[in-house]
Amino acid sequence: MKKQHYKFLVTGPVNAGKTQFIKTISEIEVITTDEITTDETSFIKKETTVAMDFGRLTISDEIVLYLFGTPGQKRFSFMWDVLSENCLGIIFLVDSRDRESMHLLREVVEYYEDKLYVPRVIAYTHIDLPGSLPEEEIKKEVGIDWIPYLPCNAKNYDDVLNVLIFLLDMLLESEANELENDDYEDSKEIMSVG
Repeated sequence: MKKQHYKFLVTGPVNAGKTQFIKTISEIEVITTDEITTDETSFIKKETTVAMDFGRLTISDEIVLYLFGTPGQKRFSFMWDVLSENCLGIIFLVDSRDRESMHLLREVVEYYEDKLYVPRVIAYTHIDLPGSLPEEEIKKEVGIDWIPYLPCNAKNYDDVLNVLIFLLDMLLESEANELENDDYEDSKEIMSVG
């Protein structure tokens, strides 16, 4: 069987865990563009992604995932479109302790809403730390209920893998439905010709 390559976008506000998510799961050394923070972000973390993170994970002999992490700061948002080109799924990360991050996530989701028609999931991170909110409260703060939510400790391999497999299953199911619909349309066309 031919090897399939799937490009997934990992995005969300600053400090959601995007770089860590990719570092935890990647089978190759992650390519990062982290630089020392020089703005208000320096109160949250020492370094921030300014262009992208890149990692790879082989799921099976037939499936390879390419993970592209976006910068979280809006001033680097020009990279969001560049990195999302040809993407087949989106993982939105949000810090489960930070209500402001949840409101910012809504803006990120809305940014991609009319640009990409691909499966997506929201993974709430930092679940291993004090102050982590329950899923229902996160949903309420984010204000989006049509995207599936999953808990994810971005430092835990199994949690990250679970999010990726969940999104991959959504993608493969949507591809199967498209094929089924194409076959149905083809059979209707053949029947109308005969």
